[in-house]
Amino acid sequence: MADDHARTLTNRGRKAATAIGDWLRDKGFLPDIVLSSDAARTRETSAYLLAGFDPRPALQFVPILYHASPDTVVDVASGPRADCIAIVGHNPGIGMAAHGLVREKPAHHRFSDYPTCATTVIDFDGPITPGAGALVDFVVPRDLTD
Repeated sequence: MADDHARTLTNRGRKAATAIGDWLRDKGFLPDIVLSSDAARTRETSAYLLAGFDPRPALQFVPILYHASPDTVVDVASGPRADCIAIVGHNPGIGMAAHGLVREKPAHHRFSDYPTCATTVIDFDGPITPGAGALVDFVVPRDLTD
């Protein structure tokens, strides 16, 4: 068995990442920069997410996002000066960060367990801090595929 950092996406994962990328683009959620873990599957996820974007946002691989804690995810998101930042990370940290950043949780029944490739769009009027984000949208791949 390959080590976890080197594990690649399954066909289902590729389909999910493509669907989420299409959803982001169709909804007009166009990141200026994508900050991604440097694991093989998040590198692949980022490539599939961004395949339909023109122009493509800047993509930066951030090793500390690999299995990062929610606090680390927030710290990384707070770094760049950009209007729209996307983070591609790993559970449970990415899901816990999403939970902690929004003022109100979405009604979607999957937000609590935050499945693979779940995507939360959050708006901040000021600094990215816990509980300060306004929920804009939330989706899971299953909403878009099958």
